[in-house]
Amino acid sequence: MSKKLYIKTYGCQMNVYDSERMAEAMGADGYVLTDTAENADMVLLNTCHIREKAAEKVYSDLGRLKPLKAARPDLKIGVAGCVAQAEGQEILRRMPLVDLVVGPQSYHRLPAMAKAAEAGQKTVDTDFPQEDKFDHLPDRPKAAIRPTAFLTVQEGCVCAFCVVPYTRGAEVSRPSARIMAEARGLVEKGVREITLLGQNVNAYHGAGPDGDWTLGRLVRELARIDGLERIRYTTSHPNDMADDLIAAHGEEAKLMPYLHLPVQSGSDRILKAMNRKHTAEQYLRLIERIRAARPDMMMSGDFIVGFPGETDADFQATMDLIRSVDYGMAYSFKYSARPGTPAAEKAPVPADVADERLQTLQALLTEQQRRAQAAMVGREVSVLFEKPGRLPGQMVGKSDYLHAVHVVTDAKPGDIGRVAITATAPNSLAGALVAGNAT
Repeated sequence: MSKKLYIKTYGCQMNVYDSERMAEAMGADGYVLTDTAENADMVLLNTCHIREKAAEKVYSDLGRLKPLKAARPDLKIGVAGCVAQAEGQEILRRMPLVDLVVGPQSYHRLPAMAKAAEAGQKTVDTDFPQEDKFDHLPDRPKAAIRPTAFLTVQEGCVCAFCVVPYTRGAEVSRPSARIMAEARGLVEKGVREITLLGQNVNAYHGAGPDGDWTLGRLVRELARIDGLERIRYTTSHPNDMADDLIAAHGEEAKLMPYLHLPVQSGSDRILKAMNRKHTAEQYLRLIERIRAARPDMMMSGDFIVGFPGETDADFQATMDLIRSVDYGMAYSFKYSARPGTPAAEKAPVPADVADERLQTLQALLTEQQRRAQAAMVGREVSVLFEKPGRLPGQMVGKSDYLHAVHVVTDAKPGDIGRVAITATAPNSLAGALVAGNAT
């Protein structure tokens, strides 16, 4: 009989991808996914460490599993991901109910660790192994494939506020041949859109048959795969937005006109403290070049307010930059210290000041997002349908610009159709299929 696996995923798209690969690795060992911890033979928490008190949230969730473990002593509980990497043996010390702890570079070893847990052995694996974890993972089963898929190409980053170098390691890129083979396999199973993932994805420099490939070269080669209709990538760093990648946005129709390009701050002084190695002016000139290559580009970004040492003038510089770029959407956060990072050693901005700045910044970003969505009404966009909507006969998909679009149609998941946008809601659009069926 098959065993049941429940995975709770915290945080970023890379964690979503990792959870899918963990499920596939465990599936090869006889586990099937279940929607609730109560039905599971193993519960796996795939954790994120990017926010303050991330570890405490995991410990809190583990505490809520205690009654379940007490009622079912054979239930196995694992902690994976970045909190697992950062905390290691401490998790077992604080939470004896945990059976295994595995870091993000070692989850290909998860089936063997699960077997050890079933035999009553507790294991911790937070190594940065020499072998490539992707070489040891099974092919993705067709039954698990959806019209869109994530594909990790790069891991690691170097910002002063970021815990990633300590949990996922230094920057490393996967060889191009392995990425191309995985992409072809996904398309053969029905994937029509691939999002390339990396903490600093446009720093990609994977080994190729004729020297290292840049992300621009990788995009162009992926665009030649028949059946792959859309390509995206995230998350980017301004310093690594190379000329060939900018050119690809203007020349490759399959590369979608949506770009997430975090800047974090509009103050040069704060950018330097963050180890971002670019100025606000350089970022703005880069946006100009990108929009020159692809005039309809929808820009997205990330912002941190309340970084140690941020003054009112620094904050106003960030607001000025946001007004200059005019984002289609963006993510914003109050700075939270991550132990062990350089920024954590500096005096914080008072919490009430940071809170007020965050509210002010988010109000401006919300205004820009609503204006961008309103501007879509009356336009025709391409929509990749992904799943049924909440209303009868309704399908939901993503536009070229990554907007969620609701359409009454008989289209199936994986179909792509031209849609005339008729209305906007706070976080989505509505439209009608233009003459003809989606294909």
